[in-house]
Amino acid sequence: MNIRSLTRGDGVVIGAAVLLFIASFLSFYTAKGFDLDVTAWTSLGNGLGTYMGGVIGAALIVVNRCLPQPRKVVGLDIGTVGVAFTVLTAWALFWTLVDVGDNVSAGAGLILGFIAALVMAGGAIATPLLPPLQAALVPAPKPAAPQPYGTQPPGGYGYPGAGAPQQPSYGTPPQQAQAAQPFGQPAPVPAGDFSPFWFAVPVARPLFAEDGSPAPIAELAPGTWYLAVEQRGPALVAQTQDGRRGVLQDTSGIQRG
Repeated sequence: MNIRSLTRGDGVVIGAAVLLFIASFLSFYTAKGFDLDVTAWTSLGNGLGTYMGGVIGAALIVVNRCLPQPRKVVGLDIGTVGVAFTVLTAWALFWTLVDVGDNVSAGAGLILGFIAALVMAGGAIATPLLPPLQAALVPAPKPAAPQPYGTQPPGGYGYPGAGAPQQPSYGTPPQQAQAAQPFGQPAPVPAGDFSPFWFAVPVARPLFAEDGSPAPIAELAPGTWYLAVEQRGPALVAQTQDGRRGVLQDTSGIQRG
């Protein structure tokens, strides 16, 4: 699992889930002149079925984002299931808030719970649609000088230049080695004069098979360094930690080491 795959939208979902959990312990109903000790946990249908259902949905979204590849349960993507849970929680709390019954009023736990569920569902739905929410929640570390191609980095695969700084090899003289690109800037490489280099992606991006199959074979995660071994037009052929090779079609905003 890689927490650097989390986006700002995931941060919104996590924060709302924490708020929803806290709200479950606050007063669910109030009545004028009475000291009601009623929380969501007074009824397991509210505590476990509604409030914890939303928290579980948020957990599924976050776990699915941190995994190298999406996971499915009975054919359903767990991230999609998590979004459905958050929407159902917001829907149930909305109608509970609208119809609180006679002689009682909505308590802080119900009001705060509905607001948290609404924010959580909104963040889960809007993240794939709004680019600002797709930015990395934890910024990638700045790279040191990259290791020569074919050399195992001292800090482990995927972290170029973890030890003493070295200049890139593959026939490039040290004085002509290209400096690291600022994060978020494209890294154009002439197709006829290509040298392997380390790079990181700003957000999670799919890696497709070299034979052109539409299904991705892996997902590149922010905060991890990958090796570009070939260029094919605007796309790059990248190598993952386990030695798999695939085509990164979207190279916009990558950070070169």
